[in-house]
Formats: sequence, C-alpha cells, structure tokens
Amino acid sequence: MPTFLTIIFILLGGIISGLLSSVASMASLASYPVLLAVGIPPVYANITNDAALIWTSIGSTISSTKELKGHWRQVAFYAIFTVSGSLLGTYLLLAFPAKIFEKLVPFFIAGSGVMVIASGKHHNLEPHKRPLWQELLYIFALLVMGVYTGYFGAAGGVIILVLLTYITNEKFIVINAIKNVVCGLGNLVALIVFAVTTHVYWLQAIPLAIGMFIGGYLGMGILRKVPANAVRLFIAILAFIQAGYFFYRAYML
Repeated sequence: MPTFLTIIFILLGGIISGLLSSVASMASLASYPVLLAVGIPPVYANITNDAALIWTSIGSTISSTKELKGHWRQVAFYAIFTVSGSLLGTYLLLAFPAKIFEKLVPFFIAGSGVMVIASGKHHNLEPHKRPLWQELLYIFALLVMGVYTGYFGAAGGVIILVLLTYITNEKFIVINAIKNVVCGLGNLVALIVFAVTTHVYWLQAIPLAIGMFIGGYLGMGILRKVPANAVRLFIAILAFIQAGYFFYRAYML
C-alpha cells in the first residue's frame, strides 16, 4: 500500500510525464524512473506505465478537439495499422525477452531525434501525387512502429510523429494531436492484453494516470504558444538524452 507522500510523488511525476508526452512524445522519460523509484520491478514498471499512458492521450485529445476537427477519418485509418502492430508487439513481449532489441534501441531513438529536426525542413508531396510504393512503405512503417510500441515502446511516439510528418501535409500541432490519439489507442490495446495476462500495480498506476491526464491536457495549450521549430528541437534533445541512457544500459552495464 503506497503512502500519501508516495502517491503525491507519483502524481507529480505523472503531470510531468503527461506534459512530456503531449508536447514531445517522451512520457516514459519521467514516468518509468518514477515507478522504479517507488520500488516496482523493471518489467512491471514498464507494464504499469502502459496502464497509465492512455490517460495522457485522453487529456491531450480533449484539449485538442480544435486541431482534430475534420481529421478523425485520418486518425481511424492510421490507428488501424498502429493498433494492429501494438497487439502483435504485446504478444511478442510476453513470448520473448525485450533484451532482443536492447542494443538497437539507442540508435532508433537517436535516429528519431535527427529525423524530428529534418522533418521541419521537409515539404511533403500531396498524398495523391506520391507513387504507390511510397504510400505502401509509409503504411508498413506505421505497422512496424505499432509492433515496436507494443513490444518495447521507448520513443515510439516520436518515431510515429516523424512518420506522420512525412505522410501528411498538416501543421505540426495537428500532426501532434493525431499522434496522441493514435498512440493512445495503441497503449489501450497493450493495457487490455497486459491486464488479463500479467500483473499491473494499479495502486501506483491510478495516481500516475491522473497526473498524466492533467499533464496531457495542459500540454496541448503549451504547444499552441510555442513555435513548431522550438518544439522539434526540444523533442530532439530529449531523444538524444534518452538514447544516451539506453546506450549506457545496453553497452556499459
């Protein structure tokens, strides 16, 4: 049974995580260490973190109805692939150890940081003007990222954000709002699978989820006031920090 101070600590960590998620797709940079700090074993901290993450998406979605207006068909289309991939990814996580990807993850994350910066200078072709092979490649990449998110998840939201930047011609804040919904649905699928197949620390997940909801709601308001290029730079810096952390875990420990 967590103490009152522990609950407050988790709640504050959740708010920070929600802000990082809605603004920079980096919730786990804060939430995962918070769960470890209160004594949850690493594997279950990852699972409990998934249980709370969906509330970031709920908060940011409620806050971004303006940006999402007229884009729900896009959201549904992209979600089909990321959710299907997430379902497969959770199965793989339960069947095989996550250490299989551990040595590659730092490079995925660092690459996503570079791609976030590059996407700011990218001018995409209109979807109907792109060759069919390119369309199929982007869709397949969304499916793969769904698998990655369900299996390991580190910086998965950043990579999906980058993919959506290349797939669509929308403004950055609209793309970010779509990403929040799509990733939230992927996390929901993972939570359903984990809830019936393994152990979730619900007493810690609930205050974390409340904090993430608050942070997710506030994050979209911040995005409206900050230039897109500044947000991209912030995301890239956090990606490089997280890449360094996972590199240390994979190669130094």
